[in-house]
Amino acid sequence: MTDRTILITGASTGIGEATARAAVAAGWKVALAARSKDKLEALVEELGPDRARAIACDVTREADVELAVKLAAEFGPLAAVFANAGLGSTRPGVEEGEPANWRRMLDVNIWGLMMTVHHALPELRRHKGHVVLTGSNAGRRTIKGSIYGATKWFVHGFGRNLAEEMKEWGGRCTVIAPGLVDTPFFDSPKPDGLQADDVARAVLYALEQPARVNVGEVLVTPL
Repeated sequence: MTDRTILITGASTGIGEATARAAVAAGWKVALAARSKDKLEALVEELGPDRARAIACDVTREADVELAVKLAAEFGPLAAVFANAGLGSTRPGVEEGEPANWRRMLDVNIWGLMMTVHHALPELRRHKGHVVLTGSNAGRRTIKGSIYGATKWFVHGFGRNLAEEMKEWGGRCTVIAPGLVDTPFFDSPKPDGLQADDVARAVLYALEQPARVNVGEVLVTPL
């Protein structure tokens, strides 16, 4: 066990929750950020308050994100950030889509991710840390009328540009690109999809590489 800490957004369910468990098992301390603090506190009770901290945070509010980074850094040296919070479309397509949903999706998937990285970078620079971003296979291919997919195209491009910036001081950046995952992200079960634990293992694979190695992208899809 060490004091190195990873801040995980969207940590109350799905991929974020699974990654928190995997990170603690690998020796990390985890700062868990999400809007549902009651779910986070239950996860902290499971993982142990010496290894996990719950932080109420809406990533669309910059003040929340700034405070989350501060509290995470106080918990232990902030060596990694997993910008994982995300939102999907309520209706597919551009003509039939819902602009209010698009606005919220842009705020969470793009603005929230950028604010998380922006405020974390000074701490990560101190420790030659690692940024992990939740992209998507939807951000690597064309999907008819998909606004969600377009937000993930942004994440993949942002990740590549960020990697070049972080490389100047020895930092690393990884985009995790899962295919369909059976998580509460969807309103109905997806039994043919990946499990959240499958994606969590990909995150830990990138984090646990030697300092000389940067894993730029991990594509994980169901068979």
